[in-house]
Amino acid sequence: MYQKVFKRWLDFFLALAGLICLSWLMLGLCIAIKLDSPGPVLFKQKRVGIHKKHFQILKFRTMRSDTPHDMPTHLLKSPDQYITRVGRFLRKTSLDELPQLLNILAGDMAVIGPRPALWNQYDLLEERDKYGANDVRPGLTGWAQIHGRDELEIPEKARLDGEYVKNISFWMDVKCFFGTIAVVLRHDGVVEGGTGALADQKPKNTP
Repeated sequence: MYQKVFKRWLDFFLALAGLICLSWLMLGLCIAIKLDSPGPVLFKQKRVGIHKKHFQILKFRTMRSDTPHDMPTHLLKSPDQYITRVGRFLRKTSLDELPQLLNILAGDMAVIGPRPALWNQYDLLEERDKYGANDVRPGLTGWAQIHGRDELEIPEKARLDGEYVKNISFWMDVKCFFGTIAVVLRHDGVVEGGTGALADQKPKNTP
């Protein structure tokens, strides 16, 4: 009942409230991005949603406009050369994810759920299939994000996503929500340009 009905309405109202309350911050970030480097404020990228349907995820642009598209940062040659000054701050604080509140309003994402994979992250998608983690809406944050984020190897990340799907509930979402706040404040698990021992294609993926 929670997952099928209540969760979607809660996501909608939380995203709407977030957009209203943070509109001043998002406007300021838009101005900072435009002043810092030429190019659009928002970055769009094809991601995998519920039941493996594709959608365009929104982020604040953190890299130069000439950065190769649909390529994880760790596969770029000298990725630091592409990251803008404002972009470095946005990535460190995870503020680049704020435009995804619009994805939540549109129904492409949830507040809590497995992070949406790139369309070409076949290894991660295959692992998630084992746990049914591709059959729920991807989230702004999730269970894996508070247990390692970019440091996690693909099998472990998929296992944690499956653990979330198996135990999905209001209280599970509450734990993920407040756990995310603590992780972001401590900057835990953020690995710029790479993840753990395996070449996981999930870290900050281009602009």
